[in-house]
Amino acid sequence: MAFFLSRLFARWVLTPGRGWLLPAAVVLVVFATSWPLMALAEPAGSELVRPGTYWWYFVVTATTVGYGDFSPETVAGRFVGAYVIVGGIATLTTVFTKLASVLEQAKGRRMQGTEAVRASGHTVLIGYAAGRTERIVAQLLADGVPGLVLCAGEEVGVHPMPDSPVQFVRGDPTADGVLARAGVARAAAVLVDVADDNAALAVAVTVDHATTSAHVVVTLRDLERAELVRYVDPRIRCVQWHTPRMVTEELTSPGITEVYAELMTAGGADTFSVTLPESLGPLAAEHCRLALGRTYGATVLAVRTGANLEVNPPWDAELPPGAVLYYVGPRRLTAAEVETALRGEVAPPGRTLHTARMPRRKPGAAR
Repeated sequence: MAFFLSRLFARWVLTPGRGWLLPAAVVLVVFATSWPLMALAEPAGSELVRPGTYWWYFVVTATTVGYGDFSPETVAGRFVGAYVIVGGIATLTTVFTKLASVLEQAKGRRMQGTEAVRASGHTVLIGYAAGRTERIVAQLLADGVPGLVLCAGEEVGVHPMPDSPVQFVRGDPTADGVLARAGVARAAAVLVDVADDNAALAVAVTVDHATTSAHVVVTLRDLERAELVRYVDPRIRCVQWHTPRMVTEELTSPGITEVYAELMTAGGADTFSVTLPESLGPLAAEHCRLALGRTYGATVLAVRTGANLEVNPPWDAELPPGAVLYYVGPRRLTAAEVETALRGEVAPPGRTLHTARMPRRKPGAAR
């Protein structure tokens, strides 16, 4: 019988994976044996062995708190109390050991990328390249992108950025199960930034099957292969691999690369520069924007004054003669066209265009 009970105890309590059963078994055994022993050791009618009292005494004694409101009166009872203390220490030791083991295992799973991501609305980065991925992550964090998940292949043994607020998932990115662990189906954006263009196309196919709502960006070394990616899904955006800053901009501002492409394509809107005429004197940036925009459909992007370049200058900025304007427009404007437009719209710096063109009438003046 004893042999049978020992085998049963070893099977159900000491078996790995049932670690929480051991402290529970120790507590139950000590409680179940100490109560009758204490009842035998203490005088009849002792307050200590009553059910409503003994459980409290057991908890206080086993945890070694020892309030002292109840205590054994006999020597034998004190021996039973010592037995409870030893059992409590053994239980606490096993509990703390189990907690440490659980925390260590959780850290190990995080480092090895085996835990599933439970977040939603996050950004998944598929692929890892030392140095490059860290720069992309740093830029996304600087832009305030929340919830980053790095999904890397088996060649990345452990979390490459353990100190950053980035979750790690390890596995073949063309496997549906791996993308499911990365939470791709619930992601807001997915970046495919892998070793080569062939791998990028394969991963793009898998990602397209895993999500229908995420904004998907694929980096390519040869942008001519973008046509192949569009066969998978025309909504996927392709970005030049060599421009990581543009990659992060496309992730945070979907469609921005299409704007860049339009600016760099012949036949569309283009970027030009023009020098402000010396004869006009200082001008307000507001009037330059309005004059060129209304007359020629041009949009001022930046201004250079000497060695200083300012993108998107404030509307109330004063531009000195000889400053260079950079603008987007349907065609290049000649110096004469720019001067004509500005002369028609010129107002002294600090005054609005409406004030310059239509002076306010005095009260009672005739129309």
